[in-house]
Amino acid sequence: MNKWPELDYLGWRETCSALHLYLQIAGKYRLAHTPWLNHSWNATFYVTPQGLASSPIPDGPGIEILFDLREHRVVGTCGNGRQASFDLGPTTVATFHGRFARLITELGGTPTFNGRPNEVPDPVPFAEDDRDRPYDREAVERFHQALMAADRVFSRFRTSFLGKSSPVHLFWGALDLAVTRFSGRRAPLHPAGIPALPDDVAQEAYDREVSSAGFWPGGNGIDYPAFYAYAYPAPAGYRAATVRPEAAFWHEGLSEFILPYDAVRSAADPDEALLAFLVSTYEAAAELGGWDRELLECAHGAPRQVRRPDAETVEPTASSGGGTVEREDGASKGRYRLVIDGEEAEMTYSRAGGGLIIIDHTEVPAALRGRKVGERLVRQAIEDARRDGVAILPLCPFAKAQIGRHPEWQDVVRR
Repeated sequence: MNKWPELDYLGWRETCSALHLYLQIAGKYRLAHTPWLNHSWNATFYVTPQGLASSPIPDGPGIEILFDLREHRVVGTCGNGRQASFDLGPTTVATFHGRFARLITELGGTPTFNGRPNEVPDPVPFAEDDRDRPYDREAVERFHQALMAADRVFSRFRTSFLGKSSPVHLFWGALDLAVTRFSGRRAPLHPAGIPALPDDVAQEAYDREVSSAGFWPGGNGIDYPAFYAYAYPAPAGYRAATVRPEAAFWHEGLSEFILPYDAVRSAADPDEALLAFLVSTYEAAAELGGWDRELLECAHGAPRQVRRPDAETVEPTASSGGGTVEREDGASKGRYRLVIDGEEAEMTYSRAGGGLIIIDHTEVPAALRGRKVGERLVRQAIEDARRDGVAILPLCPFAKAQIGRHPEWQDVVRR
């Protein structure tokens, strides 16, 4: 089967809606029996070659739930070796709810959990939802293949971040596969107000600054499968940022960047097209939001290649292979550059009269991130400013963050 299969949301919308509610039932069971983990991470599902799985749920002997989207079954496995299952197929939500409760009981668990859906319009209690629901096996299998493909790229994207990052996981509330990066700073209190979602859950989910991306099969304001990206809080200029690939756009109704799934699927290299979207939307959030990118980022991981450590060490010198910071100074503009292993990092500035240097941009290639290259550029500018008797105004968010972490540099900073 194609790694990026065709997905016709309108063609399988009713099956998708049913699967969404079935996952909510299992997810709510997991939520009811698992200790809270920040941002509701204790309640999510994970993509596997067979479908979508929980981790072991601490109920009874320990129970793991698998939605087997290849064999079309719900399988429960517990720590004592017992297993129980039932088939996925055309049915009602109420019938599925009853079958799931019996499966948990059979495995020695306690099927107690909240019985109402979340994040869906006009929610009907699971046990009362008697509307017949179809089940399109081929569409479900294509959805699983799309999840596998997205999970592969999301997981690769995750390797280039050293800060706090979520797993790649599926939230059953909105039926989206997501990966989230955190700046490490607190965020303003979220206004909440998400339909059919408790305000305290929404506010806890967004109590730290985030850049998040994910995949929807459709729905949630659009009638086609798509990738999304957003930042909370969204920094000034975020919605106008240039992101890649060309098919990506800002959706005013959702207040998020959107990349249609079909644009990825039809690209010459779908994985690289999606990775470009993930990287460029994150970079917009991080750069405009003043994240400490030098501290948080590194090159993408590769099999059997250990990441170069960047623990605090003596500053590298040219003789140790760390390169030398060079300055190109003009009458009104200039830059600092550092070349290591054939990769060039730069920090540009402009002059405002004879006594002020304005640092306006820093660019460190992915291969050099996590090696304190950007910090070395800023450090050299500080040393030069002291020598020349000029002040520095850091308009570049990266340079501003670096200077803010070094009290000993404040003597040359213009406030």
